[in-house]
Amino acid sequence: MSLAVLYSRALSGMEAPEVVVEVHLANGLPSFTIVGLPETEVKESKDRVRAAIQTAQFEFPARRITVNLAPADLPKEGGRYDLPIALGILAASGQLPKKHLADYVIAGELALTGALRPVRGALAMAYQLHQAPHTTQATILPRESACEASLVEGSVVYAADSLLAVCAHLSGKQALPQQTTLWHNAPAPLPDYQEVKGQLHAKRALELAAAGQHSLLMSGPPGTGKSMLAHRFISILPDMTTQEALESAAILSLNGQFPAASWKQRPLRAPHHTSSAVALVGGGSVPRPGEISLAHHGVLFLDELPEFDRKVLEVLREPLESGNITISRAARQATFPAQFQLLAAMNPCPCGYYGHYQQRCRCTPDQVARYKNKLSGPLLDRIDMNIDVPALKPEELSQRQAGESSAAIRERVVQARERQMQRQGKPNAALGPLEIEIHCPLTEKSSHLLQAAMQKFALSARSYHRILKLARTIADLAGSPAISDAHIAEALQYRRYEH
Repeated sequence: MSLAVLYSRALSGMEAPEVVVEVHLANGLPSFTIVGLPETEVKESKDRVRAAIQTAQFEFPARRITVNLAPADLPKEGGRYDLPIALGILAASGQLPKKHLADYVIAGELALTGALRPVRGALAMAYQLHQAPHTTQATILPRESACEASLVEGSVVYAADSLLAVCAHLSGKQALPQQTTLWHNAPAPLPDYQEVKGQLHAKRALELAAAGQHSLLMSGPPGTGKSMLAHRFISILPDMTTQEALESAAILSLNGQFPAASWKQRPLRAPHHTSSAVALVGGGSVPRPGEISLAHHGVLFLDELPEFDRKVLEVLREPLESGNITISRAARQATFPAQFQLLAAMNPCPCGYYGHYQQRCRCTPDQVARYKNKLSGPLLDRIDMNIDVPALKPEELSQRQAGESSAAIRERVVQARERQMQRQGKPNAALGPLEIEIHCPLTEKSSHLLQAAMQKFALSARSYHRILKLARTIADLAGSPAISDAHIAEALQYRRYEH
């Protein structure tokens, strides 16, 4: 029978559903048809597959070729099906044994020379396959993609350079090398807070943000070091766990952006203020992750926050609360994780010098109010901390004494985070209302102080909970089991009350 059946994997959001590649050869006028809801890239594989087979010195059958990619209602996109289609044609025409085809999940894009090119989402595919129950299938991938997939511990991945090499492996003539070496690259050195002069209040706020995974907005004149402080933030964050690193790398792999050198390094995404809502949260006819998902288990830094389109910023409100984003289109739906830590920076007014100790602000009160009102109250209410980063005086800038190093700050952050994980199994920022009642005990004095602040500033229930969580982090950094009035007082300093 001129039929061959192989297995591959598609990409659908974070999922990698199984795709059965069925190749049938029949008598009749020579033709080559691909069915199963293929996108344009998949339809174009006919020419790549034909040229690769002929270049590899195999015979391309002059028969009626039908390729079915099942299930039929799942859209197929990309060049990942080139390799299984080519192998299916060779097996169906008797040029390749069919015996071991079902033992592998195969994906790879073919060059016209028969060489293999990497495919997008290899890590996500291997991660999904490894989590499937009772699976015994190994994976055959292009070498570069196999390096990604090998990061999933326990997976069996074979690295191939060409169609000929895969055929030799399946024929039993020469086995492909098994990709087992994980990346152990020495991470690139990160910028250090030792380089930042002064700004002790801002460093304290960033230390709190890192310890409890809180969001933070910095406001100050241009050139005060807001961006410098933000870009050094990941240097004080705790190490990623292997599970967190795999989840983060799998999302980056979906966009073909996973760099080997950054394995187990928290991502820092800093999109430009002209970014669209789709670029930020993801989307497209075939849903792709946006910046908030690419920053999963890392940091999303939005510089010049009021310059972002207001509608773009409003899409952040739900992910900041839920930790994921669901993108719905007419034909499909995809959910991406988005457990990111938000850092943002802004100027206090359009000219930037409102409140500067020396420079004169040229803005009218109405212009300042309009500028600040670009940020909605509901969005600001979801940001845990809001601080001013003042301009430094010349004598502070000329100091030769270096500031505190990131390593010293990170040591305190790690200790505070460990206290949180031992107590509740999650960072303070992720606590729910019932968990806050259990893990954020107040003294009588601190309770009275918080109630007075609620009445004076008309704080929302969300603000109340966020103040409690921030105070819990302040107490953890101090090694205190209970939240004192001093912890509440400091937490209140980081809220914004003009809205």
